[in-house]
Amino acid sequence: MKLFPLWMSRCSFSITGIPKDKTNRRNYTRLHSLEWPLRVGISIAHEQHQPTKLLDFAVAAEKAGFDSIWSSDHFHPWFHTSAAGGFAWIWTAAAAERTKRVQYGTGVTCPLFRYHPAIVAQAFATLGYMYPGRIFLGIGTGEAMNEVPLGYPWPGFKERTQRLEEAIKIMKLLWTQEWVTFKGRYYNLRKANLYTKPEHPIPLYVAASGATVTRLAGKYADGFLTLPFPETHYRDVLFPALEDSARKAGRDPSEIDKAIEVYVSYGSNYDEALASVRCWAGTMLPFVFKYPIADPRDIEAHGRLVGDKQLTEAWLIGTKPEEHIKWVEKYIKLGFRNIHITSSSPNDLKTIEMYGKDVLPYLKSTYA
Repeated sequence: MKLFPLWMSRCSFSITGIPKDKTNRRNYTRLHSLEWPLRVGISIAHEQHQPTKLLDFAVAAEKAGFDSIWSSDHFHPWFHTSAAGGFAWIWTAAAAERTKRVQYGTGVTCPLFRYHPAIVAQAFATLGYMYPGRIFLGIGTGEAMNEVPLGYPWPGFKERTQRLEEAIKIMKLLWTQEWVTFKGRYYNLRKANLYTKPEHPIPLYVAASGATVTRLAGKYADGFLTLPFPETHYRDVLFPALEDSARKAGRDPSEIDKAIEVYVSYGSNYDEALASVRCWAGTMLPFVFKYPIADPRDIEAHGRLVGDKQLTEAWLIGTKPEEHIKWVEKYIKLGFRNIHITSSSPNDLKTIEMYGKDVLPYLKSTYA
């Protein structure tokens, strides 16, 4: 098993060492292993539950055997009715204190507007220093609902992609070098230095649904994060873009972790399980991502145009553990070794417990 392969192959800095604590050392090895053992995580939706309740979910998820917890990172939620809106970074620190083993990261942070990339670098350097081997960072081009309410414009996709590439460069420089000066098109640093640096690299995941940003993942990232699509989209668009850009950057594509977020609802009553995902209907409309739609009330209203058939195509509404196993297996067979579920169940604690009892043991024993 090799350690630090991604970072050592494309950076000129030295690594200060593996954590001495046995638990953190195991976590660090998992995050940096070329063998990519199967990891199953769970998503924490700050839109749907208040942060104190989500802490209970984190403790239960670790007990159930989940490997990681991916936290949403939004200013506004995706819907208005009964919504919440906790701050992901503060919650992550609190949750890490409440647990011992499970790994934490965002799915995903936008380091472009409300967060300057240098501040993101500082925040996750601190988390990585405090919880070695347990912190990763997921980043993407963002959504208008998180930036427009704070007075930022919502530029086109091309500009946001360019900003993301600059942000990646800045974060890596600050994590590994001192007194950084950077002059970019959108961001500048003038002798900036992080006095608290992570003792070893923070694994960086770039989230993408199309070829353009996927190429950034292939060029820079430790991991590539995406969403459920038809199989042809992975085979014909995403995976070729990832592999081609990695090779052009002088990297081995097999060293890039492939991660995916999948959507489930579990309950004994099918209609109740289906109704519990209705709040997410607005996220199924592409224009809410493309245009500066920032009011959760508007997103929720547009979501009423989405029918149950569309919801059941995107979400697994499963009343039996076997249905959930089959749903996750589909993505494992497509080549993903890092899977995290977003549960919007009538009772998410029961879903976590069911996964710990029935789903995780089967997946780990079958696809170890």
